[in-house]
Amino acid sequence: MFVKISAFTRNDAIRRTFGYYFLYICLGLDSAILGPTLPVLASQTSSRLGQMGLVFLVGAIGYTLGTIISGRIFDRLPGHLVLGITQLGAAVLIFFIPLANSLWLLLAILACKGFAEGFVNTGANILLVWTHGEKVAPFMNGLHFFFGLGAFLSPFLVAQVVGVAGGYRWAYWALAAFAALVGLRMLTMSGSPHPTQAPSKDAVQNSRGQVSSALVISATLFLFFYVGAEITFGGWLYTYAVTLNLASVAGAAYLTSAFWAAFTIGRLISIPAATRFTPKQVILTALLSCLSILALGIIFSGSSLTLWLMAIGLGFCMAPIWPTGFTLAGQSIVLTGKIAGVILLGDSFGGMVLPTVMGKVIESSGPRTMVYLVLSSLVLNFLAFIGMLRLRPEKKLLDA
Repeated sequence: MFVKISAFTRNDAIRRTFGYYFLYICLGLDSAILGPTLPVLASQTSSRLGQMGLVFLVGAIGYTLGTIISGRIFDRLPGHLVLGITQLGAAVLIFFIPLANSLWLLLAILACKGFAEGFVNTGANILLVWTHGEKVAPFMNGLHFFFGLGAFLSPFLVAQVVGVAGGYRWAYWALAAFAALVGLRMLTMSGSPHPTQAPSKDAVQNSRGQVSSALVISATLFLFFYVGAEITFGGWLYTYAVTLNLASVAGAAYLTSAFWAAFTIGRLISIPAATRFTPKQVILTALLSCLSILALGIIFSGSSLTLWLMAIGLGFCMAPIWPTGFTLAGQSIVLTGKIAGVILLGDSFGGMVLPTVMGKVIESSGPRTMVYLVLSSLVLNFLAFIGMLRLRPEKKLLDA
């Protein structure tokens, strides 16, 4: 009987895990579909291409608000129900994106979609931790691999329908249909997980004291500085290469694709790596490798070959940092939905602040500052990582 119950529990965990993976494929597909369709969306809404930068800002604001609110909700309501409803809401909003006939209507749709996806992002991460507990590391890396896979496949989805009349609309509608199916699957999935960690006496004391608050802040800053570096490098790499004449327009596009392809491969390899090495070892190796690669990129900044090696190497080495850092946070404190929501604010704000600052810095100081800014952000990311290690309870430090 005990064996049968254990087998059922394992199967239940696997079923949940793949549900969260499908949610993250949708997030990846959606995150990368907007860029290739910006020109036609501008034409559709009779807007200037320069105005379309607002679509990223309002989406990020909605995403941040969803992250802020969702943590408390996942503590109080069945997680699969919340995920199913918000995922279906996101699917409906995706469907209407290619039908919006004004910029303000498009911005309103994207803000609401970002709000729903803030719920999905928070829920998928926290429910995965609640499902697997201390053994979550490889599953967390798998979750974020599927985001990278979705982002990598999205441009191919657009390319398949670009020759059809109104083809970009079919790309959005295909994504909306897939997202709706995933949402329906979440609604029919029973057995929403709940926090299973039983905190020790020390952990209870820490959760009410300064140490736990400082640890949460360190984890939030860890994601803030990492995501800022990732989005800044991936988003501004094209401009950096073209402006400095290190690549042609086509070459810069391939360079950016190479960065995200290496990033996806790195996420895939990090899954078995998480079963062999501790989060501390993975993050330390990845961050030191990133800093070394950026230092070489600064020293040989005039070389096109160095830029290609930097893009591929940085994509590969950055890949495990986010999921492993979140895993480390989950192993250090009792990760409720409320606390997870606070930590994930680092992700939301990191994706807004540094990439926006980068545009201003390039205007005033030139494109070469991009590498210096990414390097500085990863140095601060490293310091936040050291802070997380120092603030962990003693028992957890021994387990690291």
